[in-house]
Amino acid sequence: MLKHKQHVVGVLFIVFATFISFMTVARAEEFHWGFKPSRDGATVEIGQPLEGMLEKYGAIYKGNKERKVIYLTFDNGYENGYTESILNTLREEKAPATFFLTGHYLTSASDLVKTMVADGHIIGNHSYGHPNMARLSASEMQKEWQQFDAKLKELTGIERTIYTRPPEGTFNEQVLKVGNDLGYRHMFWSIAFKDWLKDERRGADYAYNALMNQLHPGAVILMHTVAQDNAEALPKFIKDAKAKGYTFSSLDDLVMEYEGVANW
Repeated sequence: MLKHKQHVVGVLFIVFATFISFMTVARAEEFHWGFKPSRDGATVEIGQPLEGMLEKYGAIYKGNKERKVIYLTFDNGYENGYTESILNTLREEKAPATFFLTGHYLTSASDLVKTMVADGHIIGNHSYGHPNMARLSASEMQKEWQQFDAKLKELTGIERTIYTRPPEGTFNEQVLKVGNDLGYRHMFWSIAFKDWLKDERRGADYAYNALMNQLHPGAVILMHTVAQDNAEALPKFIKDAKAKGYTFSSLDDLVMEYEGVANW
């Protein structure tokens, strides 16, 4: 079922990207992804011109505001000892996730990558070397994404990635366009908090409250696996979110909904 779903998503996006490839876009100004955090279950809005730009290239940062569904995503640039705990929690709670990895992570944490794949999680492309993508040429962007894919295929047999996320959320319109031309779809997020400093502990309650306070229908959550706070907070967060009526789904499901393929 999972392989079929990913095949459908891949075919849909290749068709979409083929259409987009006929568009011409001037190099845009540099954007740094950000938004006013959700409160009281309200949907996150980024406003124009970003809403229009993302829609133009099929980039996604949230799901249906009428459905209490959560999409878990994790960024992994390097390993800090907590990813195994996160994977165990996801397995126990039957919660799918997408892990956006770098080339460094494929090399330094190859066993964990294989576990992610074996557990049915999606691997996303966070670039090979974690550069500022908005300052690269089109050929340099292509090299970043495809070098990652080549290494991933060597390690896991996965042919290529579909979903990509720019390092540090920095991008411009050219990044979105070049990605589309190459068959990639950009995935941003609607919940995040400061959790990327590996030596800065604030406690599990900090991570838990940051997630629960921003929780909203259709949330795409970004967390970093280097944080012990996240690993410790995740079991309680998932259980309590479920108790509030939320379910957890994959980015494949989100894309199928976005494209109007899924009828809920």
